[in-house]
Amino acid sequence: MQLKVPASFRADETMQLRVSDIPAVPDMSDEEADGKARSSKNRRKAPRLSPFVRVWAAIGPRLAPLLAVLTPYVARVTPYARRLRPLYPRPGRTDWRRWIPSWRQWLGGVLASIGLSSMLLVVAYAATDIPDNLNSYATQQDNVYFWADGTPMARTGWVQRQAMPLKDIPEDVRWAVLAAENASFYSDPGISFKGISRALFRTIGQGDTQGGSTITQQYVKNVYLNQNQTVSRKFTEAMIALKLDNQMSKDDILEGYLNTSWFGRGTYGIQRAAQAYYGKDVSELNASEAAFLASLLKGAGLYDPTLGPANRARAVERWSWTLDRMVDIGKLSKAERAKYTKFPEPLKSNPLYDTGEQSDYLVELASQYAKKAGNISDKDYDLGGYQIYTTFDKNRETQLTDAVTKARKKALKDDPKNAENAHFGASSVASDGRILAVYGGPDHRTQGYNESNATTVPAGSAFQPFVYAAGLEHGVHKTRGGDTETVTGQSLYDGDNLVPVTTPEGPYWDRSGKKAAAKNDGGKSYGQISLHRALELSVNTPFMQLGMDTGLDVVRSTAERSGLLPSSFGAQVPALSTGSVTPSAIRMASGYSTFAAGGKHTEPYSVRLITKNGTKIALETPTANRAFGAEVAEEVNSALADSFRSAHPGDVPASQAQSSRTGSLGQVTGKAGTTQNDTAAWYVGTAKTVSTAVVVYRIDLGKSLEPLPLKGIAGTADDSVPYRIWSGAMSPLG
Repeated sequence: MQLKVPASFRADETMQLRVSDIPAVPDMSDEEADGKARSSKNRRKAPRLSPFVRVWAAIGPRLAPLLAVLTPYVARVTPYARRLRPLYPRPGRTDWRRWIPSWRQWLGGVLASIGLSSMLLVVAYAATDIPDNLNSYATQQDNVYFWADGTPMARTGWVQRQAMPLKDIPEDVRWAVLAAENASFYSDPGISFKGISRALFRTIGQGDTQGGSTITQQYVKNVYLNQNQTVSRKFTEAMIALKLDNQMSKDDILEGYLNTSWFGRGTYGIQRAAQAYYGKDVSELNASEAAFLASLLKGAGLYDPTLGPANRARAVERWSWTLDRMVDIGKLSKAERAKYTKFPEPLKSNPLYDTGEQSDYLVELASQYAKKAGNISDKDYDLGGYQIYTTFDKNRETQLTDAVTKARKKALKDDPKNAENAHFGASSVASDGRILAVYGGPDHRTQGYNESNATTVPAGSAFQPFVYAAGLEHGVHKTRGGDTETVTGQSLYDGDNLVPVTTPEGPYWDRSGKKAAAKNDGGKSYGQISLHRALELSVNTPFMQLGMDTGLDVVRSTAERSGLLPSSFGAQVPALSTGSVTPSAIRMASGYSTFAAGGKHTEPYSVRLITKNGTKIALETPTANRAFGAEVAEEVNSALADSFRSAHPGDVPASQAQSSRTGSLGQVTGKAGTTQNDTAAWYVGTAKTVSTAVVVYRIDLGKSLEPLPLKGIAGTADDSVPYRIWSGAMSPLG
């Protein structure tokens, strides 16, 4: 038999399809094409390339160098191939023996089969590419949030996975997995020929593909392919594994495998498995615990001992076998093995935290801040892998939540009709900007609206300290174009109820044609009163006039530098000074923290550190900026301390009761806030440099965002619900 070598296989020629070999189609106009289509029913279709030619065009250039090398050897084999040419019936034989091939023919058939199989494998290897895109589900991770003390708070994401660098995974853990799954990992070519043969045999004989995978193949299946148990998928897996083994280091493959494998309990990767089964990081695992986790790779549903006695028996057997196997391959000494005689029972359930109720609000705030401060896109953030270390104080969060929950339950019991639409926003912010706690609502899953971050209701008289600070810092103008006059805490203003607001030209007329005037709580008049005393007693009329004298633009600027957002301000009219601004509880607490910080303001933030798989992410950390002078802050604090003392003398700490006006920034300060139309009640105060703001209001979210009258839900001046919540959250005071 003559074995001819095609000319296109010669070493000095390149195999390719030439465009010039395809007949050109002359250009024609659209009209000509239409006419030709209508007039010819039997027109010939454009020639199509056969599937063989298209495949050859794709893989031919890759095989050209290989074929060039093989050509001389093919030429040498050709003479011998002629001798193997079959002659049937065989001459010199009789009966059925004439049809039995000779040993040469048998040998030739076997060699031809081996050669053809080898050629097919070479072609398949050359034609198989490692996919550019990883399986997004296999590489997706969750984001983990931590309390300020570093303990886990919550996690988000579709899967529980956190990738760990191989260097952070102990060697005992690595070798426990290798001993159980693929002891020859560091020496094999990425596939197991024996295993593949066994898998193919089982597929043909029994219809499944169990067994036969090395760690490299399992990694390929995890990140590049699907889990379908078919021969074609198995063959593709083997080809990619061979190539991957040549292109990636063994350590990189092992790292990828350990971070993408399924361990049960909703977890992917060895780090999440360690936390789910033992409540610890992978770096803290010993060889015994690692041997059990390695058994889960055979099928978590069969080896998780908490799922039944049969599972436990299988897990114990596999655990013991894995430890023995580690000894056999020299990765665990007999002395160490002797230490592990008792099965390391895993936890009964997965201790990883899920979001729920208040933690949902915390996660929402932290994720928004993390993406902005860390310059992380929504897409990257959703792919996961981030560890977000928040500023939230677990104890303060619990105390604040308990205080609000208690007040909410009492309101629902005492006045269920009005309490149904009641909302309780609260937040604690440190003087350095850290958000320590928030109360966002009863349950984020039923109310995504965050009550602590809502800019819905006016601040009312709780806004007075910002007007006071603006006047103290910048002075006032009594005449148009006149010199600036200094204002102090002892400066006197008219404290009578409904006293008209004046300008240098006379009374200020509002758009309805009436003289603008402020109304004091209870309609009470105080006559001439110092600004310090007016803030202490929460008298409205002096601050409306002070705002006009200082300049409403100056008042607004001072409040914004103190932490209130520009978007919460409305029209620049006299009512601004009596609290028409609508800050959130977070921003109100942040503003009061500026007084506690000596006049310096730091933007509130909820995240102090972000890492991704152990690598630190650069954060745009807020810095302190001066809003007003330290002497101004001291005077405002002194008036707020007197306000707290006057309203709640029984709650004043002994250390503060000894001094009436020390101005100490460490004292307890606080002030109530009411609105003229009774739509909101506030209490904002500071203790130990932590400011907490509480607001109670009513809104029927099913109808509109328009605030409704409180109708007694917020209590009375003597028994204020916002103050009860505030004192409960800040207790013990001082």
